[in-house]
Amino acid sequence: MTFLIVPRFNMSAVITMIDTLRVANYLAPSPLYSWDVVSLDGSMILASNGMQQPAIEPPERNRRGELVFVVASWGSETYSNRETLSWIRQQARAGARICAVELGCYLVARAGLAEGIEMATHWSWAPGFHEQFHDIVFKEQLFIDDAKIMSCAGALAGVDLMLKLIADSHGERVAGEIADQMLHHPVRPGNAPQRRTMGRGMDTLAPVVREAINLIEGHLAEPLSVPEVAKSLGVSQRQLERQFRQSIGCTVVQFSLLLRLQHARVLLIATGLSIREIATASGFNTLSHFAYSFGKHFGRRPSDYRQAWPERDNAPTWPGTLAAFLQTLEQRGVEKAKAEHMKKLPDLPAPPHKNR
Repeated sequence: MTFLIVPRFNMSAVITMIDTLRVANYLAPSPLYSWDVVSLDGSMILASNGMQQPAIEPPERNRRGELVFVVASWGSETYSNRETLSWIRQQARAGARICAVELGCYLVARAGLAEGIEMATHWSWAPGFHEQFHDIVFKEQLFIDDAKIMSCAGALAGVDLMLKLIADSHGERVAGEIADQMLHHPVRPGNAPQRRTMGRGMDTLAPVVREAINLIEGHLAEPLSVPEVAKSLGVSQRQLERQFRQSIGCTVVQFSLLLRLQHARVLLIATGLSIREIATASGFNTLSHFAYSFGKHFGRRPSDYRQAWPERDNAPTWPGTLAAFLQTLEQRGVEKAKAEHMKKLPDLPAPPHKNR
């Protein structure tokens, strides 16, 4: 197996995938796998966590039964090293099986190998990827291994993919023992969902809240009103709002706003769309409303997020987590309650004037 990496790649994805192979060799009477880490961007490649990974120049010819994992992350939406893209194409023509890991989908797509196929990539980057490559169908699952071009969402999904590949070649028992050694349970199938919504399993949310979230995510560009969501689900607006507050901690409108702002942030960093176009694609009627909402919740202007990882920053950040969003709402609620309380206090008489 060959792991092709580019600057700012995700170190954890590479390490966990390789370590799965290492454990396979550890348990076997003789080694089952060998691997190289290669790059055409230098001999020491900086990962997104600040660590350096040694890499060798990739071989011109692939080996029999070669699997090539194209691993990329931050900055891949604009990565365009022609030598790297040419090498990926060459390996595919020579019969190697290619797997795009996380944002490696950008490189594989630019190499011309992904037209008209289904791909898995990290859910948070999917909107930006789709804007650049309309012919590629995104599937929000851990990995796809039954296509000519494999794909994996990255992070720990790489372990599940490796265990599946090992099971295909050496049996479920071997893969199970490897999972035991790695304390990786349960082993997830490729079509398992990527997210546990809002830090909770979708199966633990009330059914009406689950369905509401799906509706909201499916209509980011043209948001549904709360009455429209309630009508689609066959419940009253009061019931929907009550269940939503109990499960998520905010109103339907507040949750929808957060999702649309996060959607806009991805489009800002991953596409060349204008800020006005992004505002429209994220369901805002006016540019001023979008700019105000974005600045209010993220503390920066939309134009400040035209790069996924600005050169001035030591590390990338993801603004707008639900935890921070709810904390802000709670703080505003406390301040509002205090203000209301102060209004209800009786006016105190002025202190008596003392003659000097």
